[in-house]
Amino acid sequence: MRIENLRSERNGDRARVAATVAWEDCDRPTHEVYFETVEPFADSLTCNPHAFLVGCAIPAMHYGEKRVFIDTEICPELRVGLETAMGWLRHWFYEPEQELVRIEAKTRSALPHPRTPERAGFFFSGGIDSYATLRANQLNFPREHPWSLRDALVVFGLEIDIPQAFQFVADMLQEVAQEAGLTLVPVYTNLYLNYREEDAKNHFNFWKYEHQGAVLAAIAHAFARRLTVVSIASGDDIPNISPYGTHPLLDPNYSSIDLRIRHDGIAHSRLEKTKLVAEWDLALQHLRVCNQFRRYWPGRLNCGRCEKCVRTMLALVALGSLERTDAFPENDLTEEVVLSAVHIDYDVVHFYRELVPHLEARGRHDLARAVRRKLDEYEGRGLKLKEKVKWWDRRYLKGWLRKLTAPPSP
Repeated sequence: MRIENLRSERNGDRARVAATVAWEDCDRPTHEVYFETVEPFADSLTCNPHAFLVGCAIPAMHYGEKRVFIDTEICPELRVGLETAMGWLRHWFYEPEQELVRIEAKTRSALPHPRTPERAGFFFSGGIDSYATLRANQLNFPREHPWSLRDALVVFGLEIDIPQAFQFVADMLQEVAQEAGLTLVPVYTNLYLNYREEDAKNHFNFWKYEHQGAVLAAIAHAFARRLTVVSIASGDDIPNISPYGTHPLLDPNYSSIDLRIRHDGIAHSRLEKTKLVAEWDLALQHLRVCNQFRRYWPGRLNCGRCEKCVRTMLALVALGSLERTDAFPENDLTEEVVLSAVHIDYDVVHFYRELVPHLEARGRHDLARAVRRKLDEYEGRGLKLKEKVKWWDRRYLKGWLRKLTAPPSP
């Protein structure tokens, strides 16, 4: 892979940095990668080679490239970190004999720009994990501390690719940012969109298990002129952490001398995070946990019927907080809704297990019964060898067995 033609561009009220990515060892078309923001943050966006290198190294490994070449200087700390991150991914998901991608670039001996005054940011989706990162930071770090969060990055092109839906999210999060003393920085990128269509055919496993932490870190590097430390909210806690695309063994390795990447919040369970968020009314009223973005409209960003919505609503019921929020279409759940919406797999089973005793303690035996039934179904599936093989194939073989045994297309 060659990363070349790094450039800065302006188009109306948008500022963009871009590069051309050419593949050398696999049959993929040359494509453009860009990071973009709006006029108020144009001076904060930098054509940083680190952004393109971090964002492209993992796809290069995934698709079998032998090297990543970029004709510019890079931080030696980042070079070593990328090698370490790829080593972890190989250990988790690839054959031990697989060679790591060579990073071919000159070594940088000095900062490419005057040292940025210390400023902290985080990725803000409106979900439980990112709100917990924000709230814990507010409660634990004095405003004068260099890790006190000042900027919230909200990103188009990862999960949401419909401009109007993204604007609904950005408008809601802007309300939160204004009250919380944050600057909301909208970012637009096609870094993952270049792979998303084919990844969708494989349950988004490339994104989930390999690419996501690197993509977020790449975006942060594009703003290294503005930020010195950026936090990525953890989706799991220590007892339940498993190989995943954003992970405490991966994310910090995407750091450089001028930008630190943090994996934040791993010490707390999802229910503990939900409790922290529920105790902050601003966050409770502005939750966005739903991925059904084609159903968004102003003021309604949660469908209340998908698995993620119902899981979050169950947690809020267990905490006695669902009735206090208008973020969902309804302020209660029924056993029938839970049975209809919830499908438990390996990645979320621990979230549901911790809910049952709290639902029982709340007197919601109907909901606890529904969750237990779904847990029993999951355990029953787990006893079947076929289900275990399917899980192993999805997690470690990237769907290779499923593709091998699929009937030929007509």
